[in-house]
Amino acid sequence: MSYQCPLCHSPLLFTHHQWRCENNHQFDCAKEGYVNLLPVQHKRSKEPGDSVEMMQARRVFLHSGYYQELQQKTIQLLDKYLPEGAGTLLDIGCGEGYYTAAVQAQLNLHQNITVYGLDVAKIAVRYGAKRYPKVNFCVASSHRLPFTDGSLDGILRIYAPCKANELARVVKPHGIVLTVTPGPRHLYQLKELIYQEVNLHPENKEQWEGFELISTEMLAYAMPLDGEQAHNLLQMTPFAWRASEQVKTNLMTEKLFNCEADFMLKIYRRI
Repeated sequence: MSYQCPLCHSPLLFTHHQWRCENNHQFDCAKEGYVNLLPVQHKRSKEPGDSVEMMQARRVFLHSGYYQELQQKTIQLLDKYLPEGAGTLLDIGCGEGYYTAAVQAQLNLHQNITVYGLDVAKIAVRYGAKRYPKVNFCVASSHRLPFTDGSLDGILRIYAPCKANELARVVKPHGIVLTVTPGPRHLYQLKELIYQEVNLHPENKEQWEGFELISTEMLAYAMPLDGEQAHNLLQMTPFAWRASEQVKTNLMTEKLFNCEADFMLKIYRRI
């Protein structure tokens, strides 16, 4: 298993705390243990990824357990569908590693699997690398995965964008991709506070060349939230950009805000 140079696409070798390719492109391993494989020319902004405010709100919300059912469901599906003898798994758009670390810990109870976490936000990866040293973190673009062809047994993709041809390039034959997308009523009550007319979230019927869809499951449940957690939920989503200050203030004063979580989980197998 090897990282791939984001500049020339040659395999990277690790030596003296550096990842280096045959063309002498070098990428230092940070003191926290992650490697930055996002060249300046591939950045779309100075600091790509979610804002600090979004990450802080997500951290508090996730570690309060409201998405633990989703976390455990992803572990269950990966454990069921990963090919026998699987040795490598990548979490695309891993953020600070909430799902990544849990997957790494649970899957390694009965097998030996190397888990990678990838995100475009360096501050999130730095935090994850410090907190979860058993996960291999890297800063990189999900549109240019820094992995060699056919090197991954599985990929976890929770909301993260990535082109199908790039997934097909890095996943081994018979390997899998687990995608998580919003179900029809995901965060419906939150959207009611922001939009005059609320529509159900449409299913994204992705057709991936080189893959077959082998499983589709739904996960839905109610989340009773106090005002602070309801505000955190808003702040960690793109809805925060559209919410008025009055909506944010009102949420903070809620004693009980019932909101639906609704997820669609699909397993694709590489043909």
